Amino acid sequence: QVQLVESGGGLVQAGGSLRLSCAASGSTFSINAMGWYRQAPGKARELVAAISRGGHTNYADSVKGRFTISRDNAKNTVYLQMTSLEPEDTAVYYCNLRRNYYTFPFDLGGSWGQGTQVTVSE
Repeated sequence: QVQLVESGGGLVQAGGSLRLSCAASGSTFSINAMGWYRQAPGKARELVAAISRGGHTNYADSVKGRFTISRDNAKNTVYLQMTSLEPEDTAVYYCNLRRNYYTFPFDLGGSWGQGTQVTVSE
């Protein structure tokens, strides 16, 4: 079993930046791919970004050029650097870990964090 602890959410003005972190513990040997999803009120959970153990990345079109995902394999930690934030980025952000990087766009499997709120004001 994998335990995930997220941090870094908060309230920021439009144009500002935040950095989310997600640290994994427990049965981390099964972790290959790490990613972030978000869910705004009344909307479906959507993939924001994903990264493989080897560093391959995948981003939602809406965040390309503004968000950067990275990971520290030694610390079993994934980060999401968010810049030029927009009110439309307001959502609960969830960390997700799984075996197969290539499944990220297709299902909501794997292990989930508890979520961290990001609120971007006008």
